[in-house]
Amino acid sequence: MNEDSEPTTDPAGSPDRVGRVDSADSVESATQAFVGYRNLLFTVAYEMLGSAADAEDVLQEAWLRWVDVDHATVREQRAYLVRIVTRQALDRLRALGRRKESYVGPWLPEPLLTAPDVAEDVELAESVSMAMLLVLETLQPIERAVFVLREVFDLDYEEIAEAVDKSPAAVRQLAYRARAHVAARRPRGITSPAETRAALEAFQRAVETGELQSLLDVLAPDVVALSDGGGVRHALLRPVVGIDKVARLLAVGWWRRDAERSVELVQINGGPGLLVRVDGEIDGVVAVRVENGYVTGAYHVRNPEKLSRVERETAVTR
Repeated sequence: MNEDSEPTTDPAGSPDRVGRVDSADSVESATQAFVGYRNLLFTVAYEMLGSAADAEDVLQEAWLRWVDVDHATVREQRAYLVRIVTRQALDRLRALGRRKESYVGPWLPEPLLTAPDVAEDVELAESVSMAMLLVLETLQPIERAVFVLREVFDLDYEEIAEAVDKSPAAVRQLAYRARAHVAARRPRGITSPAETRAALEAFQRAVETGELQSLLDVLAPDVVALSDGGGVRHALLRPVVGIDKVARLLAVGWWRRDAERSVELVQINGGPGLLVRVDGEIDGVVAVRVENGYVTGAYHVRNPEKLSRVERETAVTR
């Protein structure tokens, strides 16, 4: 063999081959970690954004950043992934705020069909409920991120500080302010799952038969009804307030009376909800806020772009 010629080696032992193997192993390890925490990461993003579609986009962006990380330097994968997702969600949350300013009519969170076991985790079920997501909408983006990470996912202040680029002392102040803000607006009074289900069944009867008396029995005097059609479907352009107005709305205005309707009691965002079909097609979802056994809020989502997650269950977890 010519001394100047390159030595022949087993391809598996060549430096280039070793590099490819290491790279492949790294990607596989990163993928396993991401998949293992995916449901958690989706839940973080969804609770910050109120939109499953935007939460999925955040996860895609987070994945692209995760695979570029030197994983040998990552001490705690869960905390690192939550930090990436939080930063991406904050950026998107600010952009969503500008989009909502031009939204036609009330903006409601994107409903999710959830598994029955979500309701067994009371704190998780409350945190993803339509009522709580609407309360979170009243927070500033940074306050919302801090509240979700602290109150729902129980991250310590140092971890949250890294996620939101604030000092631990600043995060404590943000958490205190957000907690007080939410406490003043969250549902008051203890309501059992049976009371919530009874309220939904009254709604169901009203939709199916037009019989309103049982519904009047569970509506609070100051009940508020909101509907979201996104400018695509007929919906309320402003909230309707008061038992008489809401009952009249249900009697004449929310559903087409000349069509064949079916109403199914399902799990929406961790609690009982109604899935409404008109002429066999999904027409909307109704979720309610129940306090002390009475319905204080009714949320009707008809925007077709927000109904893709009500035909199959979405996994949410802490």
